[in-house]
Amino acid sequence: MLIDEAAPRPPAQVPPPLVPGLRGLLTLAVGVVLVTALYFGREVFIPLVLAVLLSFVLAPVVNLLRRLRLGRVPSVIVAVLLALAVIGGIGAVIGTQVAGLAGDLPQYQATVQKKFAGLQAGWLGNASRIFQRFNHQVHNATQKADAAGTAASTGPAGDTPKAQLVKVQEPDPSPFTLAEKVLGPIVEPLTTVGIVLVVVVFLLLQREDLRNRMIRLFGSGDLHRTTMAMDDAAGRLGTYFLAQLGMNATFGFIIGLGLWFIGVPNPLLWGVFSALMRFVPYIGAFLSALFPLALAAAVDPGWSMVIATAILFLVVEPLFGHVIEPLLYGHSTGLSPFAVIVSTLFWGFLWGPIGLILATPFTVCLVVLGRHVDSLEFLDIILGDRPPLTPVENFYQRMLAGDPDEARDLGEAMLKERSLSSYYDEVALKGLQLAANDYARGVVTPAQLENIRASARSLVEDFEDRPDVEPSGEDKAVNPNETPTLAERTHFKSEAVPGQAPPREMLPESWRGETPVLCVAGRGPLDEASSAMLAQLLRKHGLEARVVPYGDVSREQIRSLDLTGVAMVCISYLDITGSPAHLRYLLERLRKKAPTVKLLVGLWPEGEKVLTDASLGRQVGADVYVSSLRQAVEACLEAATDDSETVDQAA
Repeated sequence: MLIDEAAPRPPAQVPPPLVPGLRGLLTLAVGVVLVTALYFGREVFIPLVLAVLLSFVLAPVVNLLRRLRLGRVPSVIVAVLLALAVIGGIGAVIGTQVAGLAGDLPQYQATVQKKFAGLQAGWLGNASRIFQRFNHQVHNATQKADAAGTAASTGPAGDTPKAQLVKVQEPDPSPFTLAEKVLGPIVEPLTTVGIVLVVVVFLLLQREDLRNRMIRLFGSGDLHRTTMAMDDAAGRLGTYFLAQLGMNATFGFIIGLGLWFIGVPNPLLWGVFSALMRFVPYIGAFLSALFPLALAAAVDPGWSMVIATAILFLVVEPLFGHVIEPLLYGHSTGLSPFAVIVSTLFWGFLWGPIGLILATPFTVCLVVLGRHVDSLEFLDIILGDRPPLTPVENFYQRMLAGDPDEARDLGEAMLKERSLSSYYDEVALKGLQLAANDYARGVVTPAQLENIRASARSLVEDFEDRPDVEPSGEDKAVNPNETPTLAERTHFKSEAVPGQAPPREMLPESWRGETPVLCVAGRGPLDEASSAMLAQLLRKHGLEARVVPYGDVSREQIRSLDLTGVAMVCISYLDITGSPAHLRYLLERLRKKAPTVKLLVGLWPEGEKVLTDASLGRQVGADVYVSSLRQAVEACLEAATDDSETVDQAA
């Protein structure tokens, strides 16, 4: 049904507030049960999660060994033994370094006492004395009040009960209690490591079997897509975790080396500690600097070692976080900053310190899963760092808000990866269609419609000097290695319109006018904007064009329409749902006005019947039907070229 601005529109209706249904309440209940299970079952889930993450790290190593013609089982065993050796080596280093540090603590304590004695002789001592004097006055006042209260309660005799000394004698610990206290802190981590390694072995040995079972559960309806998604997710996660592990290990090595040059004791311990703490996003690396700073203050009688240690962390962490990581593998996590903070707090609350380290890798798993599984797309929307709206929705939202500058920024970003004609076809026209549909439903007010019109005109004017060509490789903004979101996968990209019209002097006489192409807007409220985009693209490909509104071709005004120098008329419609009778009558009027002019009808919404039904197309009466601006420009170029060749052959 065509939109007529003069026709009455249904009033905008605000739907009543939604009441949570049974399915929503059930989802909430499942979420609460899941969080509760994660909290109370952390002793079971933590080893499993560690095993899964470690299997992602070791999967590339196993694949490499298998490419070296080592069998599956030997490859898995070698990779797990290598991981065990690394974990054991790290544990041994930490143990020996902590033991050495504990032996030197008395010496460090003496240095700290001397340093604080020197500080107390200066401004710190003055501040301390002032605080002590104030505290002494408060204490005296409190004692006087207590004495007055005691005298009132004991009476004139002043008899007070005497305190009785009670001694609590604990029984001697049994051998089992002693063994538990001594071996408990050692056995528990070793048990966790053993469970993790056993689970890792089975995960690596039965990867394909587990993948097939997951496909059977979640994606048996589309085996190809599900298989490709799971393989791609596993490969990307393995690469990411391995790269993150390498980056953090390098960070720890540089920190340890720098601390060794500075002279801070136990630099190997602090390097390992910094590498582990860097898995905690944003604040982990800086928190790892607290202990070396405190130790530097305890070792050095002055402050030069403390300052050098602080400079080391303040230089190395921003260098890794903002320079090396983006150059190495783009976005460091693929998570939004807010999601990183929330996930860190969430997993830290559930699983304690180990949750802080696992928060980012585990949340990355959820985001990658959301990018491949339709039903879990909400995870990518909530946690991911990429735009949740499609480019079409972003375009419409900015137009609706009357913000042409923001719409231009979005357009400039998209034009780094696609041509102008592709942007108009796949983004701008579809966004205008959303606006036209909402206006027909009565949810877009006239003021908002005028904002959209003005923003569309401004956008076309801003892109007047931009050619319709494919962007060069260095200008493309999208990383080809990134997995597109589900919203991005529904948004296609077409190539730029090829070719240019012949020079004006080589065109036939009918195409040498000032504006050989006339772009006529349809009856819709935003058809003029689509006609302006078509006219601009035609000019960029060597054919001058001008735009006229629908009122100029109405029954009353078409007699005064100037078609001098016009060789082709292009009519644009964002919506022609229903009977195309009015379009047939419009074409009849144009035929009578200019019998030799070719008529092109652009029906931008795909699926219109007139585009596929040849008999209906002949009945309507146009020479060419197209469904995109690209096809319209190609049709005009082809018509101009054919007429030129006909003139050349006649000559």
